[in-house]
Parts: sequence; C-alpha cells; structure tokens
Amino acid sequence: MTPLNPARLKQEMSNELDHILQFWINNVIDRQHGGFFGRIDSDMTVHLDAPKGLVLNARILWTFARAYRHEPKLAYLNMADRALDYLEKYFRDSEFPGYFWMVDNTGNPLQTKKQIYGQAFYLYALSEYILATGRNDLLSLAEELFEIIEKSFDPIHGGYMEAYARDWSEEGDLRLGEHDQNDKKSMNTLLHILEAYTNYYKVSKSLKLVQQFRRLIIDTIERVIDMDKGHFRLFFDEDWTPKSSLISYGHDIEGSWLLMEAAEALGDPALIERSKQAALRMAEAVLEEGVDSDGAIMWEGDANRVLDTDKHWWGQAEAVVGFINAWQLTGEERYWKAATNCWLFIREHIIDKHNGEWFWKTDKSGKPSLAESKVNEWKCPYHNSRACFEIIERLHAY
Repeated sequence: MTPLNPARLKQEMSNELDHILQFWINNVIDRQHGGFFGRIDSDMTVHLDAPKGLVLNARILWTFARAYRHEPKLAYLNMADRALDYLEKYFRDSEFPGYFWMVDNTGNPLQTKKQIYGQAFYLYALSEYILATGRNDLLSLAEELFEIIEKSFDPIHGGYMEAYARDWSEEGDLRLGEHDQNDKKSMNTLLHILEAYTNYYKVSKSLKLVQQFRRLIIDTIERVIDMDKGHFRLFFDEDWTPKSSLISYGHDIEGSWLLMEAAEALGDPALIERSKQAALRMAEAVLEEGVDSDGAIMWEGDANRVLDTDKHWWGQAEAVVGFINAWQLTGEERYWKAATNCWLFIREHIIDKHNGEWFWKTDKSGKPSLAESKVNEWKCPYHNSRACFEIIERLHAY
C-alpha cells in the first residue's frame, strides 16, 4: 500500500469530494415538489413522502456554495441556488421572524418551532454562498439571520438559548432530536453558532457581530470546555450549570478545529493562543480516550470508559480535520498518524463503494449499519465534503 503522505491524502480526499458532490447532484433532487428528497435509505430507496428538514437544506446550500468557491462549476451553483430558493420559499415564516424546523414533502410547515441551531446553519450557509458568488445583495438577509439568532442571546449569563415556539414564546421541547436532553443551552447549538459567526465575520464586521463573536469564543473556552478533562460539557442550565457527564468524541475533535478557526478569523493574538491550548487539549484527550485500534473515532463515553463503540460517519470526517489541525499546530507525528489512520478506516468501511456516499455508521468491527438512512434531515453532505475541502486547502502546498 502506498504510504499516506500529505500529497497522497490530499489526492484521495479530492477524488472522494468529487464522488460525494456527484452523488447529491444525481440522486437527491426532488423534481416533483422542489428542493431535495427528505429521506433515502441505504439501499437507495427514495421516500417521496418524507418531510424535509431545515438542517438538511441549509447544509446542502453550504456544501454546494463551498464547492462552487472551490471549483466554479455551473452544476454546483445550480444546486446551491436550488437550496437557497427552497429555503426562502418554504422554510421562511411569513408571520414571525425565522425559519421553520421542518416542512412536509410538498413544503407545508410541519414543525414550526424556531430552533436556533437551524437558524445558525442557514447563516453559515448563506455566508458561504455570498463568499462564493459575490452576491452582496444578500448581506441584508444575512444580517436578518444574525439578528434572529441574537434574539436567543442570554444577556444575563451569556450564551444562547436552544429554541422557541413559532411566535418566539416559550417552547416546551427544546431538543434537536429525541436522544438529546431537554435543557436550556447545549454545546451543540453554541458550537454551530460559533461556526456560523466565523463564516459571517468573513462577509460582515459589524460592531455587534465583533462583540458577540468574541464573547462566544470566550464562553466556549471558559464555560463549554472542561480544560482539566479536555472535553466539551454537553448540556447546561441558563446559568451554565452542567447537566450531563457524557463525552462526545466527535464533537470534541470537531470543536477543537472550529474554535481555532474562529479565533484565527477574529485575529486577537491572546484569544488565538487560548484557543490553541484548548484545541490541543481536546485533540489529545480524544486521541487518548476515543480512538479505537483501527483508527476510528468511537461515539460516546464518560470519564471512566467508552460507552458506545459505534463509529459514525460524521465523527470520522471531523477527526481527519481535527487531527490534521493538531499536527499543523504542533508538528507532532502522532496527530498525522491519527488523521491518516482515520481516513483509512473511512476509505475501507464508511464509504459505500456500491451506492456511493457514506454509510451512517459502523459497529466496533467496522460492519456498516444498513438500517440507517443515506439521506435524511441529519444525513447531509456537509461533514464529509467539508473534511475534503479542509484537507485539500490545508495541504495545498503538497
């Protein structure tokens, strides 16, 4: 087997990027009702009546806007335009600020709550679209999305609340999904607001954005990360009291590089240094505790042991980037080895060589779960395509 030097890794991930993008162009467009199919099974069965999620559509917008910035092909722009048009036509609430969480297969509102995670992903995607196309006429829409997210800001304790009802009154179910805790604040939402603000900062540097962006970076370092253990705290009360002791290895390694990216975008040397220390602490903890002998990232644990040894597609994608980030920050070969070993696991067990795209997850032995969807409101082209974009860009000199 050819050793995975930087040039080889970059080439393999570049090839895989083409496969991922083509899969979504070829298989996911809903030509009857508009937008994209809401669910496709691992055997490529299309569920024509499946609902369509805000996150899926925003992530498709981000993916193909980023693809168009990477390589300005009309097919990529057409996919991004389709996603943007669908979001504005069907997800936008005409009565109250914000975007619905879910619509049915024909575009009628299905879940009308204002999940801040979803609003943040749309801002992340729209900012990417502006970067890719130069469509500065959309800056006012991006500013509107920013202000929608800011409606959830906690002026007393800092951070952002999880969700509201359609009219921005109190919402009883704050969860992103059925497996989440029903708490006021979560690492997951805060992380992806940080991600959105990082991208938005590239197209707008309003005084309010700078202030809130800086505060969110500091809150992430001081409140969300447990620096002693090197892991994210996952759920919180309003006053930042932790509500969970679980560890999400995938989020830790993803957050390590997203935090570094945010601090570098803001450009404050002191925050860059603090973020570097936090990023490396988390990368080290994941490498020591969450990586299996085959190189894959396992799903979940606690302070004592790994509790769930399944290997989810998105965690593997984020691990390649997170460990490459740690390698670039330190030059330590162990991080390069961790990144390439994880890619080898992806190549062997996660990529669906028959139908295309990636399996949702495998078990500990590397056997893929065929019961999970290939496409749904969470299974999107964002994590895996982004890993490819990041590695191509980070290893551009090779």
